[in-house]
Amino acid sequence: MAKLIRLGAVAYAPQVVPIWEGMRDYFREVGPPLDYILFSNYDRQVQALLDRQIDIAWNTNLAWVKVHRATGGMCRALAMRDVDARFTTIVAARTNSGIASLADVRGKRLALGSADSVQAAILPVHYLQLAGIEPDRDCTVLRFDLDVGKHGDTGTSELEVLRALREGRADAGALGDATWNHQVAAGRVDPRQLRPVWTSPGYCHCNFTALADFPEDLGRRWTESLLGMRYDDPRWRELMDLEGLKRWARADPAVLAGYRVLFEAVERQGLTRQWQVSGG
Repeated sequence: MAKLIRLGAVAYAPQVVPIWEGMRDYFREVGPPLDYILFSNYDRQVQALLDRQIDIAWNTNLAWVKVHRATGGMCRALAMRDVDARFTTIVAARTNSGIASLADVRGKRLALGSADSVQAAILPVHYLQLAGIEPDRDCTVLRFDLDVGKHGDTGTSELEVLRALREGRADAGALGDATWNHQVAAGRVDPRQLRPVWTSPGYCHCNFTALADFPEDLGRRWTESLLGMRYDDPRWRELMDLEGLKRWARADPAVLAGYRVLFEAVERQGLTRQWQVSGG
């Protein structure tokens, strides 16, 4: 009998259950068989992977960095969504704020999302620092530390950033391009009031993470099966829509370079000193 792969995912929203029910059905059909375990937050999931309680973790970019550091790089990314290789962060500003670039944020009121949100806090702070601005020193910072532990997956803190901008409590705010674009498409952003003034370079988001001792042949078969999921197959389209992708992609070395900026950011901000995960 084929080995049952135990996959971990974080329950950040109600759609997580139908996503992974569908994934279990898919792998039951194409193999190798899979079952999933849900976690309340990413630190628990990361620790479960390090403790070999799960074989693969569906990790955010920050969770990937945590596993990589805890194992000294003895881990590998198996695959990701098509959208995971091209995430960006936007800094939006009120049109009457006088902010036209990242440098103009100095001396202004800046709204940031959850402390563990890469797109709405960690990378915005990093790029501001590279521009010579220390947010907590050079700005008045409004932080919305909501759903901490879920690495910004719920999007709640980013919606609060937008609310603060709309209500005039902030002059500028950081959020992921996916949230911004969705809110614009839904008509919830008035372009007379708010506009994007800066967009980050691209970076990577989620990936399926396994430890180095997970059998390579099994990881290869699992990845090939995942890449075989087709959006034009109506059995799997709803699952893929819920997860926000059109196809699964390989986590090639060239793509993985898109995590480098996050490694730099967590080091510069001293975030690793706060991490409790251990092992590997």
